[in-house]
Amino acid sequence: MEYKKDFLVIGSGIAGLTFALKVADHGTVAVITKKDIMEGNTRYAQGGIASVFDPSDSFDLHIQDTLQAGDGLCNKSVVDMIVRDGPARIRELFDMGVHFTLRPDEKIFDLGREGGHSRNRIVHASDMTGNEIEKTLAETAREHKNIIIFENHIAIDLITYSKSLKRGLIIANHENFCCGAHVLDIDNNEVHTFGAKTTVLATGGSCKVYLYTSNPDVATGGGIAMGYRADAKVSNMEFVQFHPTCLYHPEAKNFLISEAVRGEGGILVNARGHTFMEDYDPRKELACRDVVARSIDMELKKSGDESVYLDITHRNPDFIRRRFPNIYKKCLSYGIDMTKEPIPVVPAAHYMCGGVVTDKAGRTNIKRLYAIGEVACTGLHGANRLASNSLLEALVFAHKAAHHSIQDLSSISDSAIPELPAWDPRGAADSDEAIMVSHNWDEIRRFMWNYVGIVRSNKRLSRAKHRIDNIKKEILAYYWDFKVTRDLIELRNIAEVADMIIQCAMLRKESRGLHYNLQYPYKDDKNWKNDTVLWRHSSLYDAVR
Repeated sequence: MEYKKDFLVIGSGIAGLTFALKVADHGTVAVITKKDIMEGNTRYAQGGIASVFDPSDSFDLHIQDTLQAGDGLCNKSVVDMIVRDGPARIRELFDMGVHFTLRPDEKIFDLGREGGHSRNRIVHASDMTGNEIEKTLAETAREHKNIIIFENHIAIDLITYSKSLKRGLIIANHENFCCGAHVLDIDNNEVHTFGAKTTVLATGGSCKVYLYTSNPDVATGGGIAMGYRADAKVSNMEFVQFHPTCLYHPEAKNFLISEAVRGEGGILVNARGHTFMEDYDPRKELACRDVVARSIDMELKKSGDESVYLDITHRNPDFIRRRFPNIYKKCLSYGIDMTKEPIPVVPAAHYMCGGVVTDKAGRTNIKRLYAIGEVACTGLHGANRLASNSLLEALVFAHKAAHHSIQDLSSISDSAIPELPAWDPRGAADSDEAIMVSHNWDEIRRFMWNYVGIVRSNKRLSRAKHRIDNIKKEILAYYWDFKVTRDLIELRNIAEVADMIIQCAMLRKESRGLHYNLQYPYKDDKNWKNDTVLWRHSSLYDAVR
């Protein structure tokens, strides 16, 4: 089946749905989402959105905190744009019906503080901010007559068009533009063609590439992988943020203990009750995430313990239950009363600071293709994301991308969408080797955790590169022999993302922000105060393949 829309949005988190709602009065919109509309990283964001609302705060302070966290690699003009636009975008959510937590007088936002912030500026909805935002956006999107939501659909690859290819030349020139995507209907196991005047990658994160992660199962890096295969530039993939405090319990899966717990006075202690953060950073528990995660990792390696502990028992129990109702309830379900005992925690892969390169409007180097949210590398985060800047970035860039794409829409005629190729299965059969998918999925996640994790080395990276090269060859052969399934599509994407992380980590001969290499333990501003960029079109190997 073929669909033609003005806008194709791949992803249904805060970035994708905000964009869809902003453009829906100007054209038809298709939203593609892997599971139901609510499932994604946005829903699980506990902390909140960082923005300036307190009289003692200022844009300049928020900008400075962001630049300091980014460790020299932030784009200052992008940081300035996002920070200054933040309050207006948050007020839009509030006016839409998002129930942010207010102070007792119910006139101004209750503002929390998280690591790296010099002021209280985290706008939140108790400890379930992402869920509250996602619910409001999803309900509003479902009601809009111009938005069609395709749940249980997964994009396979983007469809691009080039005048050079049309003329029969081998290498595409700069006339290349995106005109849609091939998409698998998971329920019916059918591949559909979606044509669009504007296509938006809003697929979210990719940290499911690691064995231990705070991300849900859908965070497999599809947008970055698809963008790269379509010749979009990808940057800074070595900067994977590991959240310092995920709940450590044999029955718990991917449950995050919000940074806001430390912001409200939570203290990290080891198994012997020693408070150790002062040994690593004068900011202690409120140091940036890379510092805290690396400190915990070092404590665990020294002691051999399985976890450290986050202790907030010195705060009033009623305050804890009121401020963190979801975390309190979840911990209690595992027999941990956080008002009376410390919470066992470990670091886990949490956020990808790199991604598809965009300009200040969310445009990629491929015409008519935008990337917004965690899938994008905008220049905001640099080498390390400041806590709660992610939802802020998604809101601002969804707004900017919507504005520019609406302006561009008037210049794109219906005939500008060429006749798109139907999906060609090329004689593929039903799979009889599903074990290949599950085995390679597990192997990738394990060696990425062991070799390309919080602390890296040249030897570990070399081992990881050798393994991913072999696995990608297996996947490539399997991909063309058998019909696509959701598991196969996600495995292919995870392998692509893993390879990009490894390549960027091998390129960077220093330690900066979230990237720490034992062979290069110091920053090198002279040679490496710049982005690492991967572009498939520039690679002879990829071009020939």
